[in-house]
Amino acid sequence: MLLWPLLLLLLLLLLPLALLWQQRSQHARWAWLASLQHHVAWGALGWAAAWQRRKLEQSTLHVGQSQQQALRWCLQGAQGPRSPRRGSTDMSTFRNHFPLTKASQAQEEDSGGQVPPATSPQYPGEASLQATLLGLVALNKAYPEVLAPGSTACVTLTSPWPSPLPWLGHALGRVSPTGAKDPVALLLEALRSPGLRTLEAGTAVELLDVFLALEADGEELAGAIAAGNPGAPLPGRAAELRQALEQGPRGLALRLWPKLQVVVTLDAGGQAEAVAALGALWCQGLAFFSPAYAASGGVVALNLWPEQPGGLYLLPPGAPFTELLPVKEGAQEEATSTLLLAEAEEGKEYELVLTDRVSLSRCRLGDVVRVVGTYNQCPVVRFTCRLGQALSVRGEDIGEDVFSEALGRAVGQWPGAKLLDHSCVESSILGKLPPPPPAPAPHSQVGYPPSHTYPLDHCLQEVSACYKSLRFRGSVGPARVHLVGKGAFRALRAALATYPLSPFPPEMPRVLRHRQLAQFLQRRVVS
Repeated sequence: MLLWPLLLLLLLLLLPLALLWQQRSQHARWAWLASLQHHVAWGALGWAAAWQRRKLEQSTLHVGQSQQQALRWCLQGAQGPRSPRRGSTDMSTFRNHFPLTKASQAQEEDSGGQVPPATSPQYPGEASLQATLLGLVALNKAYPEVLAPGSTACVTLTSPWPSPLPWLGHALGRVSPTGAKDPVALLLEALRSPGLRTLEAGTAVELLDVFLALEADGEELAGAIAAGNPGAPLPGRAAELRQALEQGPRGLALRLWPKLQVVVTLDAGGQAEAVAALGALWCQGLAFFSPAYAASGGVVALNLWPEQPGGLYLLPPGAPFTELLPVKEGAQEEATSTLLLAEAEEGKEYELVLTDRVSLSRCRLGDVVRVVGTYNQCPVVRFTCRLGQALSVRGEDIGEDVFSEALGRAVGQWPGAKLLDHSCVESSILGKLPPPPPAPAPHSQVGYPPSHTYPLDHCLQEVSACYKSLRFRGSVGPARVHLVGKGAFRALRAALATYPLSPFPPEMPRVLRHRQLAQFLQRRVVS
């Protein structure tokens, strides 16, 4: 009986809308449709995000039960003699059947220089959906209007959102062309849109490559915009691009897009240097936000706080099953007993151990986190370094974070120097290749601009007592620094992406373990 009154009310509402529609111009109709589509999309997104937020609240409040469910899900596919008893999720039984294994980097070192298997740029699991939905809502709340129609452009073929929903980008009015397979087309479309408020890229290193390409090919891009390739000719916008490029890299993004507020990239290992370089030069004055931290092709942590600098992440209790391996500072022996999420202590550092349903192995990722707080019963962390990226010529074991600190100090002593990227190789990896004369004791070689040796060696001695002692005894020579040509690291990342075990997103290696990769970079040394 209620159907007829509802239909009558709908007709009464549609009549004035139809009259209004007839009076609108074609352009106004499309604008009205886009606005309606945007509101409907945000309504659906808000509902889905609220549902995911409730699920996250429940899982983090009852973290023990949530982890038991995650472990049970992972073990459902377990078969064979190593499988625990059916339905058993006892931690002792699980740990006995599945001992800890090293991450893929350790396997690569023993592969004799053979290259790894490519993983898909997909992030299965509920964590990726939560990261996308909750990240979009949190970003819009922290920076109002940054996701308004026509305010967002992605300038790389990959998206920073772990679960990119095709309908969502179109419904939210993004300027990026749908289904584009050419990165130049993405960049041109973004350059044609001066009103952007959000700039997206798959990762920070990919965005760094975009800005370097923009500087190198700026005149060609300006010519395409002026000629209307693609779209209508925009000679005024082309002139703005040329003028912005003439003023140098510092602050270029804000000169091109004066309303720009935030840069969105997906965080992963080896991205810190790229974020620092972008923030110091091209994206100076802009906020950076990553909706998640990805490792080995999967989402391992969520970012619910876009306004917090430096990246705060929540370790969720769902699949994949996550354990924490304590990192013992200054101890030679390694911890062998893992902890569950609720057992993490604030201020302590842990290596992440993941078990997924496919591999059924308790894999030590090498990613180290420091617990800085709690969200309900789950740890809130910052990612500090990767254990597999340590230099150890004579057992000095200089970690990624320690080396980066020393390198940052050294670069600060070189007037006009800007660190864009770097990678190291132990001299023994180069094998029979003749080292640059004179040939010192076993040492580390670093490739990055500019080329200086003494400041880096001195800074390494300041941050590492073990390295200082070995240098004093003459057991190791000074770290040798080399300048590599423009585009060397971009070519290195492109080469890494073609290797069979290459993770996604591509993690920039700070220490090259393969002779093949070391030779690849050495061929691009210019001094």
